[in-house]
Amino acid sequence: MIPKYQRIADRLRAQLTGENHIRTMKLPTEKELCARYGVSRQTVRQALAVLEAEGLIERRQGSGAYATGLHPDASHNQIAILLPTDSDYTYARLRSGLQAPLVKEGFAVSFFLTGSSVAKEREILMQLQPFPLRGLIVDTVKNALPNPNLDLYEKLWARQLPTVFLHAAYENFPPRTVISEENFAGATYLTQYLAQQKHTHIAGIFQNDTRPGIERYLGFTSACAAAGLTWSDDCICWYSASELTALQKKQTTGFLSDFIRQNLGACSAVICQNDEIAYWLIKELVLTGKHVPEDVSVVSFDNSFLCDFSVPGITSLAHRGNASIASAAADTLLAQMRGQTAASVSLRFELIERGSCISLA
Repeated sequence: MIPKYQRIADRLRAQLTGENHIRTMKLPTEKELCARYGVSRQTVRQALAVLEAEGLIERRQGSGAYATGLHPDASHNQIAILLPTDSDYTYARLRSGLQAPLVKEGFAVSFFLTGSSVAKEREILMQLQPFPLRGLIVDTVKNALPNPNLDLYEKLWARQLPTVFLHAAYENFPPRTVISEENFAGATYLTQYLAQQKHTHIAGIFQNDTRPGIERYLGFTSACAAAGLTWSDDCICWYSASELTALQKKQTTGFLSDFIRQNLGACSAVICQNDEIAYWLIKELVLTGKHVPEDVSVVSFDNSFLCDFSVPGITSLAHRGNASIASAAADTLLAQMRGQTAASVSLRFELIERGSCISLA
């Protein structure tokens, strides 16, 4: 005959692991559990001791028992993380920022590279279907476009799989938790900053198949209109995921050199999608005989190591208060796995000034 404490532990385990499709964040008090199951406090404490030994709960003195998010079967504590590429300049920082806090909490993390390809993403999602996953983090692919892989995501979500998207959700998906950035506000701030430096003709370089790229373009153009600054379609350079991949893997900078030759014109400043684009743009400007910032000022997003590698250093937007997409995503996924409600997060920016921008006053 199964002891009472074991039966109680089994029921609580089902709640903690989501086997009954309801995941519990905090267990009832010992007194409440005694009343619910009609047993003594000693029996309840024995049940809680079983769950604690399995790593499913942590007991906090004076507060109660809380879910860790772990499953008693270690093979179920797998988290899959889909990233676009390992060639991106933010890859190492993003990977370590996601992996370290999750591993610290007892989860095993596997990384999969989509190659910024929707088809490759589908292949990976099909591969993941039979896995006993505990959580999923996805840096979305070409997220300005509808994504055809909703059917595979829905199969995973039918298993109550906690999921966090990075940078943007897919527009044709039902609402999900997203860790993003205030892209419109960031581009507005950069434009206003350049206007304060007396730049009146400003160009922009943005990625055309991502929502952050479009949001940054809209922030830039809206701020130009509000400040009465001159801009035109000709001073906007759009690039795609395939052009970005060629830049990262083969240092193919053709779209940047074409932009400088054909579209830069009288513009005295350029807002770049990110530090990677700014870094290579500065190199191309130097090759054409232009000086940064004397001839052209350059500003961007991310405040990465490339800002200090570049000559001159790149003026760039950093996440306010040293926040990061990686840490926010890991914290949010952990909260979901522990049964908490985890809202989407939009990170704010602050400007880090370096030598790539000067005032024309």
